[in-house]
Amino acid sequence: MMKCFGKSLMFGVLFLFIGGTANGGDLDAFAGRQGILKIAGGTAHIPVMKAAAEVIMSGNPEIRITIAGGGTGIGIKQVGEGIIDIGNAGRKATDEEVATHGLHMVKWAIDGVAVAVNPQNKVVALTSAQLQDIFAGKIATWKEIGGVDREINLYDRDAASGTREVFWEKALKKGEVAQKANVVVSNGAMKTAIAGDPYGIGYVSVGHIDSTVAPVVLDGVEPNLETVKSGAYKVSRGLFSLTKGEPVGLAKAFLDFLLTPTGQKIAIDKGFISVQ
Repeated sequence: MMKCFGKSLMFGVLFLFIGGTANGGDLDAFAGRQGILKIAGGTAHIPVMKAAAEVIMSGNPEIRITIAGGGTGIGIKQVGEGIIDIGNAGRKATDEEVATHGLHMVKWAIDGVAVAVNPQNKVVALTSAQLQDIFAGKIATWKEIGGVDREINLYDRDAASGTREVFWEKALKKGEVAQKANVVVSNGAMKTAIAGDPYGIGYVSVGHIDSTVAPVVLDGVEPNLETVKSGAYKVSRGLFSLTKGEPVGLAKAFLDFLLTPTGQKIAIDKGFISVQ
């Protein structure tokens, strides 16, 4: 049976930070507006959503923006049901999802999904075939691939995760994932799990990589912003935000802001690749 690590990120957080800067005119659409904007879904998006909300609300005190996680599946489901105003997704919505809910998608950044291990791990490079065998449980110990004689602990994301879908399709080639895999609920929870487990392996958004985890070279290519941008690193995806129908009001203003120079700089500062 799969184990489940971490608590759900289905929480709303109200950000009332003061500060932040923006290029002239990028915030004009929010002038004089008021109301609440509800955003939820993909967890890779959260750092950008929080920073954008901070900048917007710092100059517009009558606007409140709530940010929640939950994963891509939650973002698509809740925006389609009208529970939230903007749903975040780490993949394109399917044709069926678009048709069912009348979804409108905005792609505002590009991200890679990196294999990650604990920084103490000496295994720093894998082939796709090795990675697929590791997650299928066919390679069970680190010793089999040049590491220590300890069992490999697998960490996976839940089915609602857009990060998982991209990793499963592009890195694992839709291969089997062993039932023993530990399931975590977000990029943050994955980093925490890998950082605390010298024998663990999982995957995380390239934009979330820091000193607590070590990215693994895959088929001779290191996962970083440069290799994702050039196309050399193949396990990549767009970051999307969705509305039910054409965006209007605060939702439109927010999505438009993500594509301004200020919004794109926020995405870059948080480790993603601009689409402009």
